[in-house]
Amino acid sequence: MSFLSKIKDKIFSENAEDISVEEVITTSFEEASKEAEVAQIDVAANLDAMNAKHAEDLNWRTSIVDLLKLVGEDSSYGARKGLAAEVGVEGYGGSADDNIALNKAVLVRLSKEGGTVPDDLII
Repeated sequence: MSFLSKIKDKIFSENAEDISVEEVITTSFEEASKEAEVAQIDVAANLDAMNAKHAEDLNWRTSIVDLLKLVGEDSSYGARKGLAAEVGVEGYGGSADDNIALNKAVLVRLSKEGGTVPDDLII
């Protein structure tokens, strides 16, 4: 599983619902497709909810280190460098500007993979 997938799974599962086997069997493919299109994950709301429960008040909106801490992932330089390569941030060196760019790149990828992210966080 990729590093981004781990992050995505933790954020997206924050409001996941349990579905019984009977529901899966009786739901037609067409109905399931329509529900999937409508079901968007509110990334900011989920992260805010996670932050409210966290021992520290983390600035996940701009800090990749805080975002990674919030979802319980490794925030070391090596982990961030690997994540940067995974999401296409070239020349990552770990500077403050690099970390802000990486945070934005991760949020952009989450928005492309089914999450809704406020425009001010990705533009």
